[in-house]
This record gives sequence, structure tokens and C-alpha cells, in this order.
Amino acid sequence: MASLDSFKARQTLQAGGKTYTYYSIPEAEKNGLADSTALPFSMKVILENLLRFEDDRSVKRADIEAAVAWLGNQGRAETEIAFRPSRVLMQDFTGVPAVVDLAAMRDAMVALGGDPQKINPLVPVDLVIDHSVIVDEFGTPKALGDNVALEYARNGERYTFLKWGQSAFDNFSVVPPGTGICHQVNLEYLSQTVWTRTEDGAEIAYPDSLVGTDSHTTMVNGLAVLGWGVGGIEAEAAMLGQPLSMLIPEVIGFKLSGKLPEGTTATDLVLTVTQMLRKKGVVGKFVEFYGPGLDDMPVADRATISNMAPEYGATCGFFPIDQKTIDFLKVTGRQDDRIALVEAYAKAQGMWRDAKTPDPVFTDTLELDMSTVRPSLAGPKRPQDRVLLDSAKAGFADSMEKEFKKAADIARRYPVEGTNFDIGHGDVVIAAITSCTNTSNPSVMIGAGLLARNAVAKGLTSKPWVKTSLAPGSQVVGEYLDKSGLQASLDALGFNLVGFGCTTCIGNSGPLPAPISKAINDNDVVAAAVLSGNRNFEGRVNPDVRANYLASPPLVVAYALAGSLQIDITTEPLGQGSDGKPVYLKDIWPSSEEVNRFIEENITSELFKSRYADVFGGDENWKGVEVTEAETFAWDGGSTYVQNPPYFEGMTKTPDPITDIEGARILGLFLDSITTDHISPAGNIRAASPAGAYLQEHQVRVQDFNQYGTRRGNHEVMMRGTFANIRIKNQMVRDEAGNVVEGGWTLHQPDGERMYIYDAAMRYAEEGTPLVVFAGKEYGTGSSRDWAAKGTKLLGVRAVIAESFERIHRSNLVGMGVVPLVFQGEESWESLGLKGDETVTIKGLSGELKPRQTLTAEITSVDGSKREVPLTCRIDTLDELEYFRNGGILPYVLRSLAA
Repeated sequence: MASLDSFKARQTLQAGGKTYTYYSIPEAEKNGLADSTALPFSMKVILENLLRFEDDRSVKRADIEAAVAWLGNQGRAETEIAFRPSRVLMQDFTGVPAVVDLAAMRDAMVALGGDPQKINPLVPVDLVIDHSVIVDEFGTPKALGDNVALEYARNGERYTFLKWGQSAFDNFSVVPPGTGICHQVNLEYLSQTVWTRTEDGAEIAYPDSLVGTDSHTTMVNGLAVLGWGVGGIEAEAAMLGQPLSMLIPEVIGFKLSGKLPEGTTATDLVLTVTQMLRKKGVVGKFVEFYGPGLDDMPVADRATISNMAPEYGATCGFFPIDQKTIDFLKVTGRQDDRIALVEAYAKAQGMWRDAKTPDPVFTDTLELDMSTVRPSLAGPKRPQDRVLLDSAKAGFADSMEKEFKKAADIARRYPVEGTNFDIGHGDVVIAAITSCTNTSNPSVMIGAGLLARNAVAKGLTSKPWVKTSLAPGSQVVGEYLDKSGLQASLDALGFNLVGFGCTTCIGNSGPLPAPISKAINDNDVVAAAVLSGNRNFEGRVNPDVRANYLASPPLVVAYALAGSLQIDITTEPLGQGSDGKPVYLKDIWPSSEEVNRFIEENITSELFKSRYADVFGGDENWKGVEVTEAETFAWDGGSTYVQNPPYFEGMTKTPDPITDIEGARILGLFLDSITTDHISPAGNIRAASPAGAYLQEHQVRVQDFNQYGTRRGNHEVMMRGTFANIRIKNQMVRDEAGNVVEGGWTLHQPDGERMYIYDAAMRYAEEGTPLVVFAGKEYGTGSSRDWAAKGTKLLGVRAVIAESFERIHRSNLVGMGVVPLVFQGEESWESLGLKGDETVTIKGLSGELKPRQTLTAEITSVDGSKREVPLTCRIDTLDELEYFRNGGILPYVLRSLAA
């Protein structure tokens, strides 16, 4: 797209013996743009994007000026801008439904009389299949091979569909299973820091940026690549050439100084940062890291911090380009001419940071001296609930009293059938080295290997009730652990390779051994998991495990040895050595000097080059997946994995007018911190659930159910699993004692019959009754789950009324044509005394709706009394208003392309 270039920013740049065209910020300043030197580096990426795409329609000169005027306005701007990312990243859970939607759009385009070839990604899209491997087998050398075989047996239909997409769509690449986690593959291979494309014979250079269908897309900000997670819905729009509509962000500066003390890890640092930023309140804001602490901080540590931006609530956690960026690009085997371009471009644009760089201007700041960081975990059920390692035992006891109401029997043990051991509350039944957050960081992975080596030398073993697993984020990690000899020590403790992918952190922990599961459930044991992941929300890791703790990989190994959260591993022994003496954590903890020596000896650019040489080719399993190439997909009506969704049924070339919501019933009343894990189907599919019943009706055996994540391409399964989380609490549904009943239940009104939320929604649909949902604060926190919005829409919910929303979920609801509404002031559904048997009418939607307009909810009680409640409509931008008017972003794009 040629820019209007009213600031004459288009210039040429020499780097590595090549000539590039670029849009120069310093040149724009010479031609009338105000001085932008003091802008945060992340804002300079936004500014360049606006300069490059200026067209006087989606990007106006005033938008560019507003991005710089931000400096004089205390780092704030109420201006809506259009941002166009360089590319899109997907994983298979969220990617399959996106490709399903693209395939359905091709069919719909044919139905509207248009050209199906118009439905194609217009920017590069990479889909990494990383979310489907499950830890079924563990603790044996054959675990990896067995789990891969099971993965292909379960997911053949999905993989056939994705391989069809790879051949059918332009600009669409698939990284096959077994390669690694999408964020780590992105960091180590796909990302370029400065991107290029050829246009009209010129090679244009510009900052690498992306959006991804996984919230941890933010990880790549550690490599100075601006990116964040969006719903699959927004990602599809970006793929199809639609700009992302956003308000110019506030940028919170996080100053880092000092160095991590001996005995701490990058994981301890990120748990500290997460807690600080959650307390600060950074939802919907950029966070940018600066200060002298960056001088010696490697990209791996930066990526660990950036990865957890969703956990601290920020849109992204950005690190600027500096010498450490260049070092990382070199060691990971990037091309020499690209590395030369990154350095030259950053220096030419004022995007290069070094020790002499003045601090940018920020909206607000906070600071951490890293020398004050102490070893930590986070749990038992939120990433921001940091607990110091030496307080973990006391913290668990406190949770037993306050969270789990079981303090009285905290010391009880229960026999496990067919074994010579018993289990009790706080016993670690899962110890998993998993997830993009930490398996991308050599310091903690090598640290875990060295700790395992030292433990084996002392004669320690993992406790027999612990399910141990190692799932690295890339094959490079497997290679350097093997090459260094550390994998053998990890194997000896049961941490055998189980797969290259996202496992326990997303609920793919697999079943616990049956006798252990039975002992837990028969005795209501509060069992624990310790994982090196980023998410520990209740019900996520494993249905048998209620207390979940995030920890560094070395601490995961340590807790496998100790076997319980009721042991203070800082003062009590982990076990008895082969010499009969107690072994303490300090006896086996490796020094940072030894960790660094192992990294230098074992991690080379050749390792990355060889492992990524044929990244899109796949193994023999992938090569054996057969597909028929065609313009449109041949849907199989009998498939329980992939179905043509109903979003475009009966669609016309112009949308129907919006109407007010009249006489809606309440589907659910929820409290604070309802996550997308609660709303969106994830994890195991229970036989006794609407989704389980559907699969059994379609002759799927219970042992072949797989999980919700793998069936995201089938709306029939997914809508049945929406609001069906085993731990969700609909405050409408209570037992005889008045306690809230857990699980996906509601009361159908006016008869008050208790039934599954899905069944009630279908009955309301037959009756022609619209639905609303009420919630508290931070509704929709968690992963960028498109199905949390899609399922809500398909259940017939027209509005969600909450005290506040998490950024991604609010935007996804609008993208599906569901209106998010927010109470004003201190009001809430609780303060209004709602019981769930009221009817709700929302007035003002059918008029001249404007962004953030105040609407009125008329609530009618059973006795006929009425109240009027003001609500803020959280359709935030004019683009979002267009999507809403069209019934969602996909119908809007389709109508635009058909026209």
C-alpha cells in the first residue's frame, strides 16, 4: 500500500551491502512532524506504522501528529488509530477455527455470487501445531514416541484440514506437530525484528510486528518485536487486510536496575514483575522496560518477562533493540544481512538503546532493583499470587483454611490402592517442566538439568506419586539438554521427553494414574501441581488437582523430589541420599557461573540452523497426511472435529438494522475474575455433559473424546462446552443449604427448572427469548479465547453486563456482535439485588449508537416492579461499531469483499 507520505518520510537506507526503502521518523521531523525523540520505543513502532500507511482514510495526518502530541499530554491520547501488523501467528487450538472460518467465508462468498479466491490472507500467516500433544505416557524413554502416535491418531481430521489450508490459501504456512511451541518457534526462527517486503521493485524495511491468536504472543516483545494476542476473530480480520482499531496506548515504564542474586532465576523475576504490575493496574496499556538492568539482560530473560504480559494484564511488555538483541539474532542463526539491517535500521530510526540513551517519557513508571528478587512460586490458583519459596508451606496451610476450608484434616493421609504409598493434602501429583514462558530460557532449563544431575549423584529420586514430564518449547532445547548430558539425569528422575509442545500449562497434562486419581476423588484430597508454566487458574491444569503453583524448572524438579507443598524445601530435606544423610536444596542447587558455562559450551548458532533447516517439512507422520487440493473445502457432515459454522447462514449483502434487546432472560450471574477458562471450553470433555452427550450420539467412544481444544473446529461441541467449566459458579444456582453449586448450571425461567446452561439456552432459543449475562470485575481475564465470545454468541446471549472487562474478551464480544456493557460508578448486579429471575430490556441500541454511549437497562422483577440502570456501552471505536452493525467482524469483512 503506497503511503500519502505527507511528511516526506520515504527514504533509502544502506545496510549489509543492500539498499532498502524505509519511512524515516527523523526525516518526517525535518518536514513538519514534532520532535518524537523522547517517545517510548514501542510508540515509535506505532508512529512508523502510521507514517507508512497514511492514506487519509484509515490513517490521517492528524493521527500521526496525535502519536507525537502524546508526549505533551502526559503520555495519554484519546485518539483512535488503525494499526496494521506485519504478520499473524497462530497455534492450532485457536488457528483451526480461524481456518474453518476462512473456509466457510469462501463458501459464503460463492453463495453471495463473489469470487472465493478473494478470501486469502493478505499478510503472512504462520500456524504452529503445538497445542495437541497430551502427556498420556510419561517417565519412560518411549513416552515421546507413544504420545506423538496418539496425537496423530486423535487429530487426523484436523491435520488433514490444516494441510488442505496450507495448499489452498496463499500467504499461509503450517509448522507441523513436534517442532515446538509457537511462541518459541516465533522467537527463535520466524521473527526478524526488522521485516522486509518487495513492493513495486523496492525492498521496504519496517519494524517486525504481529498479532497472534494466543495471548502469549507477547513473548516476542523481548526481541523488540511489537506484538500481542488478539481473538481469532480480530486475527482473521488482520489476515484479510483490515486494520486493527485501537486507541493510542498509555505506556507504563518499568525501570530495571541491579542484578539477580545468586540462587534466583528469571522465573522468580517474572513472578515479582507480574505481582507488581497487577498491583499497579496496567490492563489495556503497553509496558516498556528500561534502565541499567537491561545492559546485561539476555533476550531469553526478556522474553520470559514479555511472555507473561497477559498475567500482569498489559497489552505487551516491550524491550527495545540493543546489542543483546543483535547477540540473540546471531546465536539463533539469523542471516548476516538481516542482522546488519536490524542494527542499521534501529540506529537510523532512533530505535537503538544503549547505556547512554536518555530515558523515554512514559505515562507512569515503576521500578525494581533486581538484587531484591527472592525465590518464589505463584499459587494456588492465580499467576499474580506470588508466595516466597520460604513461605510456600505456610501459604499452602493458609489456603487450606481460607480457600479449601479443609484446615482440620491437613495432616491426614490416604492409602493408594495397589501401591506401597499413601497421599495427602498438598502432595505434588504433577511436576511438569512445560510452557513457552520458561522452556525458551536456557538458564532455567540448564539449571533444571544441573539440579537433576546433582540430585541423582546424591542418590535422590522423585516421589512415586508424582507425574513427571518434560515438554520443551523447541527441538533446540531437546538437542542441548541431550548434547550436554543433562537429559540423562532428568530421565533418571522421570523427566523424560513427553513431546515438543504446550502440554500441562494448557490442561494437556493427561490423566493421573487411576489409583492416584481414585484416592484423590474418594477422599476429596487437595492435591497439588508444580509447573513451569504461566497459567494456574482453577480447573485448568488437571481436573483432579486443585492447588496449582507456577515455579522455575529447577524448583519443579525440587518439588518432584520433595513430593509435597507441606515441606519447606528451603529448610527441610528433599529426601535421603544414598549415604543415608538428608539432602537439602542448597546441597544440589547449581551456581549461576556453572549454568552460564554450560550455556556457552552447548548452545551455538549451528544448533539453531540445523534444527530449523526444514521447519515446514515435518516428520514422516506429517508427510503421510493425505489431502485433496481444492479451492473450497469438502466438508464432511459426519466429522466431529471440523464443521461448517453457522455464522453466514441466510446472510444478505446489507445488514439488518440493530434492535433494542427486549425482555431478555438472565443466563448467568457471575462474580469477579471469571476467566476465559471458565467461559470457553477447555481441557477434558466429561461424558456426563452436553458435549459428551453429543459425541456419544455421534458414536464417539468416551476414550476417544480427546479434549475441547482439539475440537474447536466443531461449533456443535464448542457451544455445548461454553460456560460448562467444572469450577464455574453461577450464583443463581444453589443447593438446599444455600451454597452455590459448581459447574455449568442455570435455572430456566420462569419455571425455575435447573439444567445445563446449554440446554437452557436452546430452550430459550425455541421460545424466542434473548439472553444476557451479568458479571463482576475483570470479566474475561485469561487467554485470547475466540470461543469464549463465539460460544456466547451461539448460545443466544446478546449482551454481557459487567463491572469491567479484560481487553481481549471485550473486543472479541464486539467482534461476534455481542454488546459488552459496564455498570457506572460503584453499581453492580449484587448492589441491585438481582436473583436471576428478572427480565432485562436494553434501550438505546436501535438509535444513533456512538462509541462508549450511555444506554439504559430496564430491569423488571417477578413482582412487576421496574428499575432503570445506566450502563456504558463498551463498543469503543467507530470500526467496532461497524462490526457490531454487521453482526460481527467476519460478516463485515465478507460484505466488504463481496461489494
